Amino acid sequence: MKDRYDVIVVGAGPAGSITAMYAARGGCSVLLMEKDRDIGMPVRCGEAVGRDGLNGVIEIRPRWIAATINRFRLVAPDGTVVEPDIGGTGYVLERRVFDYDLAMAAVEAGADVVTKAYVNGLWKESMNGRERIVGVTYTWKGVPRKVRGTVIVGADGVESRLGKWAGIDTTTDFRDMECCAQMTLAGVHMENDVCEFHFGSRWAPQGYLWMFPKRHGMVNVGVGISGMAARTRKPLYILEEFIKERFPQAGVLTTVAGGVPCVDTLREIVKDNVVLVGDAARQVNPVSGGGIAGAMQAGKIAGEVIARAVAAGDMAELEDYPRRWEKLRGARNRTYYKMKKAVFNLSDETLNSIAASVLKLPREKQTIWGVFRTALVKRPSLILEMAGTFGLK
Repeated sequence: MKDRYDVIVVGAGPAGSITAMYAARGGCSVLLMEKDRDIGMPVRCGEAVGRDGLNGVIEIRPRWIAATINRFRLVAPDGTVVEPDIGGTGYVLERRVFDYDLAMAAVEAGADVVTKAYVNGLWKESMNGRERIVGVTYTWKGVPRKVRGTVIVGADGVESRLGKWAGIDTTTDFRDMECCAQMTLAGVHMENDVCEFHFGSRWAPQGYLWMFPKRHGMVNVGVGISGMAARTRKPLYILEEFIKERFPQAGVLTTVAGGVPCVDTLREIVKDNVVLVGDAARQVNPVSGGGIAGAMQAGKIAGEVIARAVAAGDMAELEDYPRRWEKLRGARNRTYYKMKKAVFNLSDETLNSIAASVLKLPREKQTIWGVFRTALVKRPSLILEMAGTFGLK
């Protein structure tokens, strides 16, 4: 490690590694810092991602893919099943391998990587009567250290501490913070090309329960519900009840829990020489809670913009990052957030009615768009907004 870098990236998840890779490709000296001992561990993710979200960011490697998904199965509270056309292909990843390889790609691009580096603050100095951020403070092998950086990237996850230290409000209202729990099960039979989702008050109040297949009879089974609902029913308890009923003989390989900010992107994702990416910037799809694709796309944009700003010696160039993100996904995520709020409190009876109505549609109209259009039938203005935002008919 050197004592000075053009770019310091805090957090070696997909957002951080992709930012580091593109910044290094752009000619920057880059330090990628991870607090955990092993990159990619522990896995706090359902591991599903759409193929389109990866295309144009990084070349997909077969070893990352635990399952290729061509179908969704949506299960209403009364058991009615809808299998809409998803209009594409998705993957269930092996995040342990995936995250590791993304960090390796950053190294191959020229970045330095250090693990077990716990960043505990921003390094500030007074310049011309103004306090400026010049790097980060951290501990490594039990020793307090500092490292200088021209641009500091916060890829440190939900409610980013680094963002808070820089003066950015990264707080998420508990009503928009999905509380999630997931178990990876072994010895489970499930078709390996379908993701299954359960809705309703029993298994997923104000959220959904998912089943994502993996190799060798493994399945990720998880539940995400609103912070409001989690005050009375803990996601882990719901998950345990579901598995006891559905898969009583399954072996539990892992259990994880965490929060997902299902809200639109932060209003401020750049401040002076600090840039936020991924969950730290709330770049998650508010409807699905999926964050991998958005994190990587944001990382690519941020890395490219940072490299240009460093080369020009002008931090004002960093403002191109939020502009490009807004054009790519920011506006869409705001519409997704409105959609989420519109369906947030649908009763079991309404969910059952939506499923029954979708099944009455011609098969070619039984799509994800068709499901949402049916669910939002009483919100015509939002249907029009959806159609305009996503180019739907």
